[in-house]
Amino acid sequence: MHKSEQRMKAICDYIEKYQFEYHRTPSMDLIAVAVGTVKSNVSKYLVEMEQLGMIHRDKRNIIVHSKVQSRPKLNRVPILGNISCGTPEYAEENYEEYVPLPAALFGEGEFFILRASGKSMVEAGIEPGDLVVVRKQNHADEGDIIVALVDNETTLKRFYIDKKQKCVRLHPENKTMNDILVKCCYIQGVAQHVIKAL
Repeated sequence: MHKSEQRMKAICDYIEKYQFEYHRTPSMDLIAVAVGTVKSNVSKYLVEMEQLGMIHRDKRNIIVHSKVQSRPKLNRVPILGNISCGTPEYAEENYEEYVPLPAALFGEGEFFILRASGKSMVEAGIEPGDLVVVRKQNHADEGDIIVALVDNETTLKRFYIDKKQKCVRLHPENKTMNDILVKCCYIQGVAQHVIKAL
């Protein structure tokens, strides 16, 4: 590989990395420093790279063609804090941080993430410290794992309607624990995925 080709690749790699981190195109000065050359050289390289079809320039933006093909759609999702998987506990409404979730893996929609605590959902694979990805919605099907608001407290349980007792049954996935029976609850979302460390 010739030196010029190596530098073209270095320029593309730097632009992609910078755009991923900062959501904008780097300046010519930044590109020059990153690839070890001067600004006037960067300008010449960009002209040649555009002629070769490696990039497309639109005013101040530079689109790397390899990125156009593979750029994933990301949802920006807040981590809201802890949710109890034992007795109901008030969910912390402070955002710890935002994380990007690829739509190809997690689907489209509005989501939030809660950090699980307690052991009532361990038989569903949800353990203390796991991050639970929740689709924000106010309805659920029977058997869904929901974030339920009961008397201003939230809990993560499997959702059932008990027709005999005419109430909602919030079922823990832990055979040592009993169901929680409530007249009504507000569904804040339905759990979709669990992110955990191995």
